[in-house]
Amino acid sequence: MKKALVLGGTRFFGVQLVESLLKQGFDVTIASRGNLVDPFRDKVSRVKVDRLDVGDMQKNFVDTEWDIVFDQICYSSQEAIDSIDVFTGKTKKYVFTSSKSVYEQAGGDKGFTEEDFNPFEYKLNVGPKENFSYGEGKRQAEAAFFQRSSFPVVAVRFPIVIGLNDYTERLNYYIRKVRDQEDVHFVNLDAAMDFISEEEAGDFLAWIGQSDFEGPINATSNGHVKMGELLEYIEEKVGKSAKVVATTEKESGSPYNISETWLISNEKAKAHGYEFENLKEYLPGLISDALAKMNEK
Repeated sequence: MKKALVLGGTRFFGVQLVESLLKQGFDVTIASRGNLVDPFRDKVSRVKVDRLDVGDMQKNFVDTEWDIVFDQICYSSQEAIDSIDVFTGKTKKYVFTSSKSVYEQAGGDKGFTEEDFNPFEYKLNVGPKENFSYGEGKRQAEAAFFQRSSFPVVAVRFPIVIGLNDYTERLNYYIRKVRDQEDVHFVNLDAAMDFISEEEAGDFLAWIGQSDFEGPINATSNGHVKMGELLEYIEEKVGKSAKVVATTEKESGSPYNISETWLISNEKAKAHGYEFENLKEYLPGLISDALAKMNEK
């Protein structure tokens, strides 16, 4: 039986990753701080560990080897280097959850390809996550993994992940604003974004971990939506019109409030055999389910 270690995995699409691995017969261990209760009961093993304490990591993983390590919670070059120190000689492959944020916002209708950010040549600046913005922390983590690790690494670049279990509640933010007839802030309703569902994100991680692929790879559902289209979906489900105000994200705190289209291409992943869902086929149903769940509270 193959062995997988998941750093994180107790919430959102990390749960979906663990479920995918269990369905495929993996012996799964979840490593976390132990602050959240996961739904897996006796189906997984658990290790309580401080991801930011390399000594604690080394102590907990000293005698174990893994077929795959999945890292859901790495946000800086220092954390990546710590993982390299801990898992060198202990894993056959390392799958790191990176982000679309390694690309600058805006990239046209075709979207960024993996070649638009090259972590193999990016200047490495070693430091903790407090030293970097979110996007720069992910860039630095990729640079550290690809420039310094001796084991094979995959960096999965996700867009915003959406689903009923999204603890950030970014999609719910807009559903609630329309439902409650509060101002919705968008500077450009024609700006488009892509997304991926929590189920698909977890499934993709499990899939790419078992492939022979190495390097950075984008993973996003097929298609995209303009912010105006997103509001139309929400308006239809809520039965009310959105009250749109044109202010910037910094001024409004509106999480999807982008000034230009910001997309990534999933062509490389599709060429390697992964079949993505179509965003516009599942997004209306997700909005409907999220609204129903919200109204239950």
